[in-house]
Amino acid sequence: MKALTFNGVETIICESVADPVIADARDVIVKVRCCAICGSDLHIYHGRETGLDHHTCMGHEFAGEVVEVGRAVKTFAVGDVVISPFTISCGHCYYCKIGLTSRCLANQLFGWVEKGKGLHGGQAEFVRVPLADSTLLKLPNDVSMEEGVLAGDVISTGFYCARQAQIKEGEIYVVVGCGPVGLMAILGAREYGAELIYAVDQEPSRLKVAQQFGATPIDTSKTNALEVIQQASQGRGADAVMEAIGSAFSLQLSYDLVRPGGMISSVGVCTDQYLPFSPMQAYDKNLTYVSGRCPARAMMPAVIPLIQQRKYLFTTIITHRMQLSEGALAYDIFANKKDHCLKVMLEP
Repeated sequence: MKALTFNGVETIICESVADPVIADARDVIVKVRCCAICGSDLHIYHGRETGLDHHTCMGHEFAGEVVEVGRAVKTFAVGDVVISPFTISCGHCYYCKIGLTSRCLANQLFGWVEKGKGLHGGQAEFVRVPLADSTLLKLPNDVSMEEGVLAGDVISTGFYCARQAQIKEGEIYVVVGCGPVGLMAILGAREYGAELIYAVDQEPSRLKVAQQFGATPIDTSKTNALEVIQQASQGRGADAVMEAIGSAFSLQLSYDLVRPGGMISSVGVCTDQYLPFSPMQAYDKNLTYVSGRCPARAMMPAVIPLIQQRKYLFTTIITHRMQLSEGALAYDIFANKKDHCLKVMLEP
């Protein structure tokens, strides 16, 4: 089959690799019909996360059709159209039972193979899905393939970020970073009851979408975000900041923007060794800082009905649709924000 594989820093190749096979009775093989590039993929692409084997199939956002089923699979049959979260989960361990599927004891991330162990990803013509019964969901007839792909990661992650922020009516909220997840955090905050949301970024095209989604844009290339939030809050700061970038700069900005006794909800994958603010600074601000990987499998049943209700135009964030064979170019466009790129969907 054809797949996008990792071959070193900023080197993604569309090459022929071995077809996946059933390795466990609980596996299924999915023929990928739609997949996407995630901002998390760029940590590998740019070398901020290391250890990935060369020729690993990239990607953890995909949807498609079941074409082969292990003998122990009970929920799915050949021909079912399915959507997937970005990690697998068993459905019965302590963490799965409390809704923290991202920390399942059997957890593995699609698109990460290190020293020969792990899972190949979904930026390919086919993908093996272990623990299929507790990992996959059937795609409802009134949900598009692209919407299903978004549900498996960015919608769920954005809404998780907003849920962690403990939204209350009448309070002031800030989203730092208007990439796909940050934009979904805006919609999540609205869904959970936020009325006043500020969106911080320096890309005009992204801020335009944030405004369309109901946030007040702050362009940090032209405006001092701290001054805007201080003025809006009588000098206190935001009640909660949703951080969706994952860098020392974005976390420091989040700390600066949040009021004493406020909260930072962080879902950006930060590869820095330390937080930019100290324990004493957090103490002196009575700061609540929550972070971590979204339990997408647990979030998906909640976000799919919102897609079906057509309450929000989730697919607005998709700016580029390309063929899998154009994957190397797609990564370059996405990584370097060329052509106002926000989200790339790929078709094998």
